[in-house]
Amino acid sequence: MSGPARPPGMSESDFQRALGEFAAVVGRAAVLSGEGAAQPYLDPFDPFPPGDTRAHEASAVVLVADIEQLRAVLNVANRYGVPLWSVSTGRNFAYGGAAPRLKGCVVLDMQRMNRVLEINETLGFALVEPGVSYYDLYRELKARDSKLWLDPPAAGWGSVMGNTLERGFGTTPYGDHASAQCGMEVMLANGDLVRTGMGAMSGSREWQVFKPGFGPSYDAMFMQSNFGIVTKIGVWLMPRPAGYLLCRYMFRHDADLENIVETLRPLKLDETIQSNAVIESAVRWAAGVSTRKQWYDGPGAMPDALIDKMARALGIGRWNLRFCLYGPERLVKARRDVIHERFSRIADAQLIELPYIDSSVEPKGGGDRSQVGIPNLDAFNLLNWRGGSGAHIDFSPVCPPVGHDAVQQVRMVRDRAAQYGFDYYGGFTVGARSMHHIFAAIFNRDDAGQTTGARNLLETLINDFGAAGYGQYRTHLEYMDLAASQYDFNNHALMRLSETIKHALDPNGVLSPGKQGIWPGKNGGRAQ
Repeated sequence: MSGPARPPGMSESDFQRALGEFAAVVGRAAVLSGEGAAQPYLDPFDPFPPGDTRAHEASAVVLVADIEQLRAVLNVANRYGVPLWSVSTGRNFAYGGAAPRLKGCVVLDMQRMNRVLEINETLGFALVEPGVSYYDLYRELKARDSKLWLDPPAAGWGSVMGNTLERGFGTTPYGDHASAQCGMEVMLANGDLVRTGMGAMSGSREWQVFKPGFGPSYDAMFMQSNFGIVTKIGVWLMPRPAGYLLCRYMFRHDADLENIVETLRPLKLDETIQSNAVIESAVRWAAGVSTRKQWYDGPGAMPDALIDKMARALGIGRWNLRFCLYGPERLVKARRDVIHERFSRIADAQLIELPYIDSSVEPKGGGDRSQVGIPNLDAFNLLNWRGGSGAHIDFSPVCPPVGHDAVQQVRMVRDRAAQYGFDYYGGFTVGARSMHHIFAAIFNRDDAGQTTGARNLLETLINDFGAAGYGQYRTHLEYMDLAASQYDFNNHALMRLSETIKHALDPNGVLSPGKQGIWPGKNGGRAQ
């Protein structure tokens, strides 16, 4: 068995000296190295068998506690050429977790930087550090008896900053987390500290209320990139409404999807439905409340007739739509009536709604807590679907909110998934002008065949969708280069631009090499 990973191109003596200098900065207990030390930072859903040498394995871990330590660690990394892979809480499961893209990177863990720096009730925003999770911010809001709601993603244990920088999303009207971000503090590779937007003024009073600032606006440049390390981020929070109404539609027929999307789009565009709406397949719903063996234990994808039988037994549709309406009761019910009139035109559509609830009351059972600003971990119920060491990797193409495109994408994924022996566990999170189509390849990591199948399926899907003109908004570490290669206009002009910026801001290539397919020159990037 080989020893621990080491940064590529580094001698053991230089690596040990660098680790010693890291320890002098952050304390010996905050540097994890040696056999097995970085194992907790492996991707728990990695699509390779455990122990596979291709796994994305870190060489060591450094935990920083503040800006001064971060600057000093960057100084050491630049002098020795140590590649750092920065994470906030490392909970980016299904996309790689805390593991680095480049084997041998040192994970720069910022979970100790975990202060909620400000909550502004008047203007509705928070300013947080990297290690603040959605649970942390929720508890702080509750402790203050705040009149503000946050918008949690599917899994509430992740970092507010991390999910925002990955352009994650939730299900309230503030569900587009990148759009609800305002103002960053960023440390560049050379240790220089920059504040974006209005924060570029010392003592600014507008940092978290006006994103552009004066001159070029750089916030988006530090999302899904390796151009700097974000140390503070502003996020807008939703004013608590008077009340809310959780609604769900069941659609009995698989062929209803096109009509669902065509009916939903104008309701989102004119904001009759304020929140992100979620369309879920029967399998996606069933995986949250049951196991596959309860319905089917044979080879290949679950037969269509059994999916129908399962849906009837669970009291769900072949497609299921969830959304929430917010505001005073009369307004909410007026919106509901408009929505119901539109969807009632789809044969056999059934509306299921809970009573209108005052916003001070949390939903009881049956409701989606994330739609009322309560973080949770319900999304991980899907890990039981295939049994064994449950894992999944997500395929995440963007889709226009057009019925034809939705049907085409589902058909493409479903056919390929069946070819590799997987069920279509999928659905859409629907905004006004785009949808995120999320398909999870659920597999048992103890089963080498399922693990290999999931890995090969994702690669095939990325190529299929790229050829059809559909790009990913986010992907697992293993597929970052492949996903980036689909953005090929003018012979990959966008990547040439990214590599030029990378070389200018990080000439030694120490910040998260390979993230989103952006490599420094020494690791194969084209910009010199």
